[in-house]
Amino acid sequence: MKHGERARAGRGAPGDRRGAPGDPGPTVVGRESETAEIMGRVAADRSRGAVLVVEGGPGAGKSVLLDLAVRRTRGAGHRVLRAVGSESEARLAYASLHQLLRPVLGDLDALPARQRSALRAALGLAEHAEAPEAPDALLVGLAVLTLVSDLAEPAAPLLVVVDDAQWMDRASLDVLSFLARRLDGEPVTLLLGVRTAAVLPGFDKGYARLEVGPLSGDAANRLLDEQPEPPTGRTRVRILREAAGNPLALVELSRAVAGRRPEDLAVEGPLPVTDRLEALFALRVSHLPEATRRALLLLAAADAADAPAAARGPSEADGTAWAPAERAGLVRQDSAGISFRHPVVRSAVYHAASFRERRHAHLALARLLGDDPDRRAWHLAAAAVGPDEQVSAVLLETAARARRRGGHAAAAAALERAAELSPRRADQARLLADAADTAVFTGQLGWVAHLADEVRRRSDDPALISRAALAAGRLMTMGPRHTAAFALLARIADEAADARSPRLLDALAAAAVVRYYSGEESQRQRIETLLAGLPDTATGGALGAWVRAVSDPAGAGASLAPALPRLIDEAGHDAGTLTALAVVAWLLDRTALAARAFDEAADRWRAHGPLPAGLGCAVGWTYLEQGRWAEARSVAAEIAAVAAQSGLDHAEACARALDAAAVALLGEPADARENAERALALVDPLESRSVAVAARRALGMAAVAEGDYDTAYAHFRSAFTEDGDPVHYHVSYTVLAELAAAAARRGERAPAAELLERSVRRLGTGMSARLALLVERARALLADPEHAERHFRAALADETGDQWPFERAQTRLDYGEWLRRQRRIAEARPLLTGALDTFRRLGARPWIERTKAELRAAGIEASGAAPGALTELSPQQQQIVRLAARGLTNREIGEKLFLSPRTVGSHLYRVFPRLGITARAQLRDVVDDTRPRPPDRHSGAGAPAAR
Repeated sequence: MKHGERARAGRGAPGDRRGAPGDPGPTVVGRESETAEIMGRVAADRSRGAVLVVEGGPGAGKSVLLDLAVRRTRGAGHRVLRAVGSESEARLAYASLHQLLRPVLGDLDALPARQRSALRAALGLAEHAEAPEAPDALLVGLAVLTLVSDLAEPAAPLLVVVDDAQWMDRASLDVLSFLARRLDGEPVTLLLGVRTAAVLPGFDKGYARLEVGPLSGDAANRLLDEQPEPPTGRTRVRILREAAGNPLALVELSRAVAGRRPEDLAVEGPLPVTDRLEALFALRVSHLPEATRRALLLLAAADAADAPAAARGPSEADGTAWAPAERAGLVRQDSAGISFRHPVVRSAVYHAASFRERRHAHLALARLLGDDPDRRAWHLAAAAVGPDEQVSAVLLETAARARRRGGHAAAAAALERAAELSPRRADQARLLADAADTAVFTGQLGWVAHLADEVRRRSDDPALISRAALAAGRLMTMGPRHTAAFALLARIADEAADARSPRLLDALAAAAVVRYYSGEESQRQRIETLLAGLPDTATGGALGAWVRAVSDPAGAGASLAPALPRLIDEAGHDAGTLTALAVVAWLLDRTALAARAFDEAADRWRAHGPLPAGLGCAVGWTYLEQGRWAEARSVAAEIAAVAAQSGLDHAEACARALDAAAVALLGEPADARENAERALALVDPLESRSVAVAARRALGMAAVAEGDYDTAYAHFRSAFTEDGDPVHYHVSYTVLAELAAAAARRGERAPAAELLERSVRRLGTGMSARLALLVERARALLADPEHAERHFRAALADETGDQWPFERAQTRLDYGEWLRRQRRIAEARPLLTGALDTFRRLGARPWIERTKAELRAAGIEASGAAPGALTELSPQQQQIVRLAARGLTNREIGEKLFLSPRTVGSHLYRVFPRLGITARAQLRDVVDDTRPRPPDRHSGAGAPAAR
């Protein structure tokens, strides 16, 4: 049986029993519970997706279990797609994906045009191989999702199996991770075999795992009993001890000692199981005929895709070359061709050969693969004995092709190897800097830092050294060590300033992001000092606006805000610039403008990865402030999922703080606390003040939702130091009105009023319109009765306040409460009614109940007990409903939300009863009831008439 575990196909059977169609096939000795777990996942619910990561050490039997699952599910009517990762193939972008989809490439023509084009480009099947644009990574993922969804049916589910997933190329692994996150509602099961402790980006958190550990003593003995020559006595004891429950080791050590006396087996101490097995296999290879050894080495040097060519090579000269290797148990031959029985065999064969022998094998493969330039290039590189300009040039071409296909890891690896083979140090440094720039997109900071160090070792060119260091600095901004990231970026900026390099502004742009995350005041001063040395012409564009707004929105607001619409218009179709300016608009509280810019860029920025400099949650905060809460939650969910699986703690914390704020407003305080506390646990509050204050704000709103104003006040007050200075220069000021409301409820107006006025003085002329309205609301809540009304009127007088519907409704509610307590009931009613309408539309349950209570006190019994049914749906379901109401088909909705058409249909099927409708045409009426309405001037958008 594959990988050395024999099937229990009857005592002494010569091999595993395949069985007839529908036969569940053999069981595996000692793996009955693991088999049941895997098959339970496959059969649990054929209408819903499942993901299981099967992990274990070499020889533990992962592959045997996956093979068994394939045989059983095929017999039960499943369709199967499978691939095996290859260590040498990990450098080839989308190689594993091509292997996985090879049986169904003929089905690509049924995909929507954009998806088909992206997937064909990624797989190297595009009609125009030299197309300059890299395929949209998310479109590639969506194409695979659509293809998988089309292949799977509840009556004939799909099983996707990837073995040795730790050796998949990163581009393929990213697609698989994308697919795994969207299997809900799909009759698809994904099984991944991976070595214990291997890093598997995208699958390290959030998925079920099955650990395939050592066999029990009883199972190990049973496996030995089933060998052709079961060992006995001292030999058996020794095998059990040294194999340590590893099935492959038990089988191979038994084979190695067959027919030998115990006294002949002395060795100089035990070896680790894998080393022991490699030694055993290498010894077995040494006794084979020369032609067979050459054939085995050629196969060992080949990638998975090269194996057929490698297997054909010797057989044409000598058709009997494989027979001795097969008899020795090193390879097996079936309808799929010739393959090693285990990766350990391949490793033993390869490393037992001399470098000269390995070199000849790689050169032979390069000749055999003349029609595959990328694989040929890597074999030539493996055969190189020193600097080789021609091979370096071939690898450069490979890197260019990988870039065009979106394979950043593959491109960076090719550039790094090209640098190693380049004969000139200057070229080495340049290629390594190119590799560092490219490796940034992989998220692997250690790799980028190593490349930057190598550039410094090979070059004295300040521009080149700065470029490589900046690549590492940009990636560091996404990690938790913001102080270290800023120090590196500031050093790069200083060097660029001394050299009068245009890279100074790039370094400051990255440093500004760190300044925002950390909130450290000394960092702002450093940025301003360096920025002052640049001419106005250099800082007047989008990048200069970014640096000023991100590092100091209050200081930059007055000068930047008027120019923003023009800059956004000039950005045109440049998704990166447009999105960066949308972030600037959000920071300056130009929320409506930010939302329009984000919406414009939405279809374009996805093709370029995360938002500029990692400020991905800015779009979510924009939507939240604008009242688009479902969309804000969708943004948070996507960022949190990707960040959690990639180990980007700061990004996950940002997303969780955003979602905590949203669910607090929706009236789910327990969920809000869970998210906010998780956000705080992920970061150092001194390194990530922006996240810390945002999470505390969400905790405060959760307390307000429960009517616990003492706790709310404590959280809001923590946004400022004991002296009243903001903990974070941007986020802290957004809690001023809530702080005042909680203080008023507690009867402690004076300290809050002092802190408020201190903040007003600090903000000075840089106060945005939104902050000005929040300040007026806070002053109204803290003022004595004879002065409160003018502040309420000021807080409602400016029509720009309509950009922030929840805050507007809060002010109407506060003013309505105040008027009712002044016995001005007729004036209070329209304000309270307008507030209730907004809260219902948004689904803000605690504020709905509070407003209804005020209306009852004002003599009005508000109809309806809860917000519309639409707000009860998940954020993703709300998006689907809104798009379906606009007339989009399931496939069109899937393209926009990166879901399969089946998943969209499944969601609609489930939500129709909850919405009280039976037909798609009725969705428009449901959505129309929740759309924002123009402000009613009689409901308190302006001040009521004076008495």
